[in-house]
Amino acid sequence: MARRTRQPDRDLADACVLEALAIVEEEGFEKLSLREVARRLGVSHQAPYKHFPSRDHIVAEMVARAFAGFAAHLDARGPAATPRADLGAMGRAYVAYALAHPLNYQLMFATPLPAAEDHPEMMRLGRHAFTLLEDAIARVHAAEGRDASADLVGKDALFVWSVMHGLVGILHRNAAPSLGIAPATLAAVPEHVLGRIGQALGLPDEEPA
Repeated sequence: MARRTRQPDRDLADACVLEALAIVEEEGFEKLSLREVARRLGVSHQAPYKHFPSRDHIVAEMVARAFAGFAAHLDARGPAATPRADLGAMGRAYVAYALAHPLNYQLMFATPLPAAEDHPEMMRLGRHAFTLLEDAIARVHAAEGRDASADLVGKDALFVWSVMHGLVGILHRNAAPSLGIAPATLAAVPEHVLGRIGQALGLPDEEPA
């Protein structure tokens, strides 16, 4: 990734976040520090602290931006004919985002997060993304005539997220070909998984997911 030029102070916060992302992408999360951000930007080592009091604060901003982009991607999936079709569209959008934005996905779901109570905006955006899934599942239950409690909807959302996260992990690591799994089988897995999720939620087999 190309080295970024020094930014005016009014742009420094954004430049710091972009450089922090570059460090994580190029060298790994453990290499991230505000001092390294400053060094790569060509500013004094104290300059990033004007905007981010600690490493956790810049991490929280990176994660918040990732959650915002993720939620926007899910929101942009477009209308669906039925609640079940909408849930399927959300699942496809989840996989597409994860594969297209692996760094953001890592930040959201594979990085130790700063303390939630210290970074409420990060958690608000993360919660918003999860609420989109809960709302989709609640609509599925309602369409099937079920009076699902908030507790059940939350548990179902965690179930769906767990399955999709596992699928993305397999696709990210590209381990399946080394096990002799045929490319055609692997390509068909996302739709198969979505169908199985529909069955687990008690939806009729004959309705496509």
